[in-house]
Amino acid sequence: MVLGTNLKHIATAAQHNEVINNNENVMICCGRMGPMCIPVYDIMEDLEEEYPHVAFYDMPFDSPEAHVIRNAPECSSFMGLPFTVYYKNGKLVKATSSIQSKAQITSILNEKLA
Repeated sequence: MVLGTNLKHIATAAQHNEVINNNENVMICCGRMGPMCIPVYDIMEDLEEEYPHVAFYDMPFDSPEAHVIRNAPECSSFMGLPFTVYYKNGKLVKATSSIQSKAQITSILNEKLA
């Protein structure tokens, strides 16, 4: 199961761990190809050139492997998709749910992944 985005894809929990441990700054959008998720993927695609020090990935929410994000304590109260998580040096430093604007995302990138 791969999402139809131009982002790099994470398919397994092992790959998720590899990505967050091999990149200093990572943003992962865990969702579906739905109306709340697609705008976030599009913003991430737009930001890849502006933020070359951040690795941007997607992960399918409905995959059993996405438990690494769905079950994160930071995501326990989330109701809406997508779950978007930000990692710095392998640690989850910020998590958001539901649709986010470009301004909201860049604010997090500038604050948490500078």
